[in-house]
Amino acid sequence: MSDNCKIAIYPGSFDPITYGHIDIIKRASIIFDEVIVAVAKNILKEPLFSVEERMVLIENSIREIPHIKVESFDGLLVDYASRKHANAVIRGLRAVSDFEYELQMALMNRKLNESVITVFLMPHEKYSYLNSSIVKEVARFGGNVDSFVPPFVQEKLLVKLRHS
Repeated sequence: MSDNCKIAIYPGSFDPITYGHIDIIKRASIIFDEVIVAVAKNILKEPLFSVEERMVLIENSIREIPHIKVESFDGLLVDYASRKHANAVIRGLRAVSDFEYELQMALMNRKLNESVITVFLMPHEKYSYLNSSIVKEVARFGGNVDSFVPPFVQEKLLVKLRHS
């Protein structure tokens, strides 16, 4: 990619990736030359899937979207973005309740590195209530999650829950 390439980082735990995440990735791929889906290693909550498993779930879910890379990172997001020569960080906003936290994070990241811009994207409204925790909860209690995650993710989620 050239020096004037627009690179965005879409960070998160993606435990597991949902159709809401995929919708944000598709939207970001229209705006940026390259999008790096960055799986956070050191998150506060205990993930169901390992970093490696989450990366495989993402890779299998976004194959048809061009110019997407899947990586993992730890440490400060702005430092990772600098190492990747990223222009922007993508954050999804589902509802007003997301905004306060995301604004705080965006302002902190700007304070740490003014050259990295935060871009907020809204998923399609049919995904506005969707998050990974809800998907895991529904699956844990035997609910149908096929409208929330791709078939490959659903299969791996059910196997993982059976063995946990």
